[in-house]
Amino acid sequence: MTRVVSLLEKVRLKHEPQIPEILRRGIRGLGIEEEAVQQQAEEIRTHFPNTCGRPVVRFVAGTGPQQTTPVRVGVVLSGGPAPGGHNVITGLFDAIKKYHAESRLFGFRGGPKGIFTASHVELTAEIIAPYRNTGGFDIIGSGRDKIDTREQLAACADTCRALDLNGLVVIGGDDSNTNAAVVAEYFVASGLGVSVVGVPKTIDGDMKGAQVETSFGFDTATKVYAELIGNVCRDAKSAGKYWHFIKLMGRSASHVTLECALQTHVNVALIGEEVQEQGQTLRSVVAQIADVVLRRAKAGKNFGVVLVPEGLIEFIPEIRVLIKELNKLLHGDRDFFEKIPTFTDKKEFVNKKLSKDSSYVFNYLPQRIQIQLLLDRDSHGNVQVSRIDTEQLLLEQIKEQMAEWEQSGQSDCEFQGQHGFLGYEGRCAVPSDFDADYTYALGQTAAALVAFGRTGIMSSVRNLTAPRSEWRAGGVPLVGMMQIEERQGKPTPVIAKALVQTEGAPFRRFAACRKEWEMGDDYVYPGPIQYFGPPELYGALTMTLLLEQGQA
Repeated sequence: MTRVVSLLEKVRLKHEPQIPEILRRGIRGLGIEEEAVQQQAEEIRTHFPNTCGRPVVRFVAGTGPQQTTPVRVGVVLSGGPAPGGHNVITGLFDAIKKYHAESRLFGFRGGPKGIFTASHVELTAEIIAPYRNTGGFDIIGSGRDKIDTREQLAACADTCRALDLNGLVVIGGDDSNTNAAVVAEYFVASGLGVSVVGVPKTIDGDMKGAQVETSFGFDTATKVYAELIGNVCRDAKSAGKYWHFIKLMGRSASHVTLECALQTHVNVALIGEEVQEQGQTLRSVVAQIADVVLRRAKAGKNFGVVLVPEGLIEFIPEIRVLIKELNKLLHGDRDFFEKIPTFTDKKEFVNKKLSKDSSYVFNYLPQRIQIQLLLDRDSHGNVQVSRIDTEQLLLEQIKEQMAEWEQSGQSDCEFQGQHGFLGYEGRCAVPSDFDADYTYALGQTAAALVAFGRTGIMSSVRNLTAPRSEWRAGGVPLVGMMQIEERQGKPTPVIAKALVQTEGAPFRRFAACRKEWEMGDDYVYPGPIQYFGPPELYGALTMTLLLEQGQA
């Protein structure tokens, strides 16, 4: 049966990504300029003695290595999907074929596990062709397996030897690129001459820094969410009787919520980093929203839109402490806890073990949330915070507050709420022009880093607010992006997540406008992503990137 392809897909397959002028030269036209040596803490250096202290590099005009033999590269998609992943692969494929016609690309199936189980497929021009400029990770699939045991590392090395690889490209977020750093260190220590190159992926926008201006997928995903939020804003204003509470992706950072607020001008947007910085309690967060609801009601506006980041509940200090206590408690008494027959008995057991403050917070929460905290846990016994329906919790708390005020005569607010979660809708969207071009350039850059024999490095394309031809390509050492965090009770080097900076330009713009947005109906309706038409329409960048680069 012939696969049906939409008209948009047919047209987007023909899109030719624009790339930095420096990359058009091919490997023979490139040179490498070292910008700075990355200084690391001694504890990190202990874990990565062979790959620590390497320089940031950028490509310049020069004379690179002449490819007299084919390049053999493996590629893996790791973690949750993000728009543009397929174009990293097509950019990588086109580059190594340009270096030598007989170069070969191997895709590892199902994520990192595909490497240490040697599950792979050769990616040919025929296989790749239908995936150009498309969303999703379905060309080879993805997975969240870690590579951290000696056996897994040794198996990865065996796979790379068997395929006679020159390079391994890991497309993923902070955990995936931490994997890449560990693999690179092991390969160097083992004398295996396989370059390991990372590519920055995550729609959450929390993988960035001085050398990585944005992770791919953030542009597309936030535009998808902003379109839907804009639609909801217009519905709220049209119906005039509903408050919409919308949870957005962002397990560890609130970049998606902040960007969507800047694009749509919703009445309330909660930024987890600010909540934590101010030491807010759940009650104070509820009071903050309730105040806006009440003031709008007194103005005859019984409607509005609230954005809630996925990880908000863990940013609230008192709940963060509660979750930490629960994780420690249930990890230590896990077998006994699982044998307790009823939820009531489980709750009683936990209350006796918790600190006084945490017990108070736990009992303040609705039973539904208590159940999620105690029973819905991952394979390590930790709370799955992303599954907690925080937006519904807040809505219910506001409803109770409004009822109390109405009984005491403070308000006759006609509060009605709706809640929802925008998450998977944005992860596999057809990439915007920016993400289609950016990811293709990242793939081409990764290919060049492999050809130059660089390892333990992340593909980096910068100067992203400039025309594509002026983008700058190079690489940043993975170890240089690391910090020490406590994982499973022990200090562990990991690539740091980039949180929303409350002193940063995007948050400052939001903070300057939010009071006006609370009472006004200054909604903006972004509409669907555009792929054609005036350049200012299909070429629009995120407010986050523009503000961080001083362009808005």
